[in-house]
Amino acid sequence: MQAESRLFINGKLVAAASGKTYPNLDPATEEVLGEVADAGLEDMDQAIAAARRAFDETDWATNHAFRLKCLQQLKAGLVAEMGSLKEQIATETGSPLGICGAGGPQCEVPISFLDFTLETLPKFEWSRDIGLSTMMGIQSRRLVEKEAIGVVACITPWNVPLQINLAKCVPALAAGCTVVLKPAPDTPWSATALGRIVSEYTDIPAGVFNVVTSEDPVTTGEALVRDPRVDMVSFTGSTGVGKRIMAMASETVKKVFLELGGKSANIMLDDANLEQSLLSALSVCFHAGQGCAIPTRLLIPRERQAEVEALLKTYFGFIEYGDPSSETQIMGSLINARQRQRVLAYIEKGKQEGARLLLGGGVPAHLDKGFYVEPTVFMDVSNDMTIAREEIFGPVLAVIAYDGEEDAIRIANDSDYGLSAGVWSASEERALAVARRLRTGTVNVNGGNFYGADAPFGGYKQSGLGREMGREGFEEYLETKTIALAVSS
Repeated sequence: MQAESRLFINGKLVAAASGKTYPNLDPATEEVLGEVADAGLEDMDQAIAAARRAFDETDWATNHAFRLKCLQQLKAGLVAEMGSLKEQIATETGSPLGICGAGGPQCEVPISFLDFTLETLPKFEWSRDIGLSTMMGIQSRRLVEKEAIGVVACITPWNVPLQINLAKCVPALAAGCTVVLKPAPDTPWSATALGRIVSEYTDIPAGVFNVVTSEDPVTTGEALVRDPRVDMVSFTGSTGVGKRIMAMASETVKKVFLELGGKSANIMLDDANLEQSLLSALSVCFHAGQGCAIPTRLLIPRERQAEVEALLKTYFGFIEYGDPSSETQIMGSLINARQRQRVLAYIEKGKQEGARLLLGGGVPAHLDKGFYVEPTVFMDVSNDMTIAREEIFGPVLAVIAYDGEEDAIRIANDSDYGLSAGVWSASEERALAVARRLRTGTVNVNGGNFYGADAPFGGYKQSGLGREMGREGFEEYLETKTIALAVSS
């Protein structure tokens, strides 16, 4: 495992100006993995200045062929470093090794997603002619041009760090932007590794891509968001932090992309095959529930509650966890002690508000290390309870009974969030009709999975603004300019 401890600023791997470092912890073992640079305001200022110069003074924004070559080099470097990256990500996120491999969102899959951007860039229509127009006797030919928005601040979370780092930085770079990446303090190596790979494998010019890690995400993060030299903020994280970023960015009227929280509903319609469809409820254990799109509200027909309860007891008994080296386990630890305490507090809140604990609810007795919480299922949940309203980000499922299809749709939409959902029915037509009535950015029908490099991802309501991935995700990093040329008579 080749872990990188340094910042990447203006094309160089450097220590923090203060010389400070902080420990990177393995949440599955609570052991220190190593150190990483602890940047301060001076380092952030240097990174922003480098990104600004690179955008204003080089041809990065306009040389499409060169950008494509550099991003191809980046993809090759990521593939060459795959083994080391997989181990780093598994250890600093607490993920079992298996979900960092083929088919998992932690390493191999997000690296493969670069192919979509590499295919999009050479085919993209940077300029289009929208024809002639006559106004006040003047005939004009109009062109619509797409160009890079400028310097982009990419602020990323700890749950799937490499995936989100790449989903933001690669389209931004492909669009011609320059980037300052500020990762979550809990998963710094998933970002510093990118700085090293850019340095060693690519011809990306100095200042185009910068990585700044800091144990204090607030001070450096707010400086990055408020800086007038930054043209756009691309943020993934909690809704509370997203609101603050939006307010701070308004001071300089910069564009903001926000991918925020979720409280997604998974609807079992009354004709669904429960033995098959309820297996999807186990997704709340994937990566210990630390995923914004994971369906954490299970909506079931009231008349089938006893059947659901029996199946959930059986299915959740299949979940094994506690072995970070496992290639088959889907559940790991929570990211840190603070997050574990937060999840346990929500579980206590559920009990206090009258939900019935079906299984789990505590710290596993068989594990003496790691920030684990047992897979937890609550029955008799009403949609006004805290555990049904707020994002827990842990392996906690809230089961809510409904009375008829209209009631199910009402409950699913009765949320501050609108990120994702699931619908199950014996009739694909019926399930699709329900899916189209849900106020969410993505919906999985009968076990379908929206996740893909070409699929735009984002939410309605307080789940965010804009879309990541797909063509829409690429275009988030572009400005639109209209040019009118007078046509001589």
